Amino acid sequence: MKRLVIMTVGMTHSGKTTFAKALEKKLENVVVVDQDNHSEFLQTHYEKLVPKNGANHIKHALTKMVVDYAVNHSDCHLILCNANRNQESRKELLSYYKEHNFTSVLVHFNLPISLLKERIAKNNRDTLRLRTASSYDEVLARQDKQTGMEVLDPIAGEADYLFTVKEEGDVLTVMEMINKLT
Repeated sequence: MKRLVIMTVGMTHSGKTTFAKALEKKLENVVVVDQDNHSEFLQTHYEKLVPKNGANHIKHALTKMVVDYAVNHSDCHLILCNANRNQESRKELLSYYKEHNFTSVLVHFNLPISLLKERIAKNNRDTLRLRTASSYDEVLARQDKQTGMEVLDPIAGEADYLFTVKEEGDVLTVMEMINKLT
């Protein structure tokens, strides 16, 4: 059976989680791995273990454990619902899935900053998952500033398939294209 790993890439409020949840309903036998859920769990139950500064190693370890279990003890497709904006980190992750015979799919949410700002203004998402920022406006500003400083956008050949969402209307088309891959 061909297994897919679908990795979302994009800034805060670009629709990665909404996309992952909708795609989960369309595909059979799929698990969504969302680090925001891991952050909330750790902040709620293990706040003293969560570092105040620097890399959040405990969150990454929790995610790695969940992913390793899904890869090695299930036959599920995986949707990795995170920002995944750093190309080097994506390359490392994608090589892991390639070693385990997954077909890799990147979905790049490349929406205008103005739309993301509108979404943040309208949304009242809990900030519990935020560790190094006090608001989503701050997260977006930091992510926007990083653009151009690092290689962030996915490029052709980085994964087996690359789809880009440039406007809200692209989401259904991309989901249908991924559905055809299964």
